Amino acid sequence: MNLAVVTSNANKAREVAAYFAGVLEVDHVALECPEFRHADVGEIARGKAEFAYRALSRPLIVDDTALFIDALRGFPGPYAAYVHDTIGNAGILKLMEGVADRSAHFETAIAFAREDGIRIFRGILSGTIVAPRGEGGFGYDPIFAHAGQTLAEMPLAEKSRISHRARALEAFRAWVEREAGDGRTVNSSKNA
Repeated sequence: MNLAVVTSNANKAREVAAYFAGVLEVDHVALECPEFRHADVGEIARGKAEFAYRALSRPLIVDDTALFIDALRGFPGPYAAYVHDTIGNAGILKLMEGVADRSAHFETAIAFAREDGIRIFRGILSGTIVAPRGEGGFGYDPIFAHAGQTLAEMPLAEKSRISHRARALEAFRAWVEREAGDGRTVNSSKNA
């Protein structure tokens, strides 16, 4: 079974390939997909998957991730990458000054596309916004804590195991294994 991971991030593609070792053969395809706008990260991933499938005509996955901060009414949501690039962690912490409710969550949606359509698999990681801690990770990792540790404080293996992306991949893998148990493959056009 062969699956294309459509991303400009080679590290993400390697992570997915390692996750599916022995289950799926994974190829990295560095296709630039348009960034669709929607409040639902799953619908953004769906739009990317539709674009990528039209271009590649083969089974593939794409993903999209959002950060939702409860006290900021879900901001930055699906605009997390843009917000991080513009105001960074310091800007988020400035917005959170004096705010008691620090709860937040990351959500990753993986869109799997093949001939018979697109399926969405989601992973959520709940946590809190905190003062920066830790040397690892990237992006919001130093200010996002889960179970008492920031993602930047966690060893990479632990972060990779519990992350929102890992949870979405886990949901996708469970579906792939159910399909295989039913005698279907990722390349099959039968409906699940």
